[in-house]
Amino acid sequence: MFDCYDFFPIVFQNDCLIFNTAYTDNLLATAKLDKAVIYSRAGDSVWATSGGLTLQPNEIQEIVTGFDNPAGLQSNGLHIQGQKYMLLRASDRSIYGRHDAEGVICVRTKQTILIAHYPGTVQAGEATKIVEQLADYLISVQY
Repeated sequence: MFDCYDFFPIVFQNDCLIFNTAYTDNLLATAKLDKAVIYSRAGDSVWATSGGLTLQPNEIQEIVTGFDNPAGLQSNGLHIQGQKYMLLRASDRSIYGRHDAEGVICVRTKQTILIAHYPGTVQAGEATKIVEQLADYLISVQY
């Protein structure tokens, strides 16, 4: 069984959690996700990225806004790297989108926004579980 605490070790420096590509690389190492990025909760800075996932300022801003007010995502979908995804779910914690067989998972924690992409060969539930577990872990260590 997947043990989040073994898979995502806590790395502290001067009492601050260090975000490096280990977190996003470990998401990709599951083979259920092919791109991942961790943003600050405000969406104004990238803390870690793997697999070449980068968002335009307007793309991350629509996600940041969508956590509190999903109306724009409901009417326009969400956009990741120029691709439009149909909104499947939006809450104050999680946003899920799908385009054909592939999809994206966005999860907000106390201090971060996790965004991960899964390819069409992966079941949405498998990918979602992994990203949500990392979010639970970050929340448990106050991030």
